[in-house]
Amino acid sequence: MDIKELLNRTDRFAANAGCRITEVDEQHAVAEMTVTKGHLNGGNVCQGGALFTLADLAIAALMNCQGQLTFGISNSIMYVSSAKEGDVLRAEAVSVADHHKIPAVEVRVTNQEGKLICHVTGMGYRKAVAIDQV
Repeated sequence: MDIKELLNRTDRFAANAGCRITEVDEQHAVAEMTVTKGHLNGGNVCQGGALFTLADLAIAALMNCQGQLTFGISNSIMYVSSAKEGDVLRAEAVSVADHHKIPAVEVRVTNQEGKLICHVTGMGYRKAVAIDQV
């Protein structure tokens, strides 16, 4: 099972938002998105929910890469700077604690210049179900 291919195909919300997983292994995962007009809020910068969706996809890839269905149970996001239309965003999730039931990750979302846009922490719950059996 290729988790990158599986989630890029089945996470329809993230795909519709323009997010895609580009890298994944047991220690990190990367998701990318280019900010379009459709991502902008009333202040003409990337809406926070779009940034969270990108980070959440990277979290999902990392937490599910072992093949067990894992859902997020707690996430926290800190917005550091704004992303603008045309920015190419990269969310890199790294494992903080790979507990067999409650994994924890950290995500840095940066733009094409490496500037930090937001920081996300997340915890998940691993179910006794194979992800490809859902």
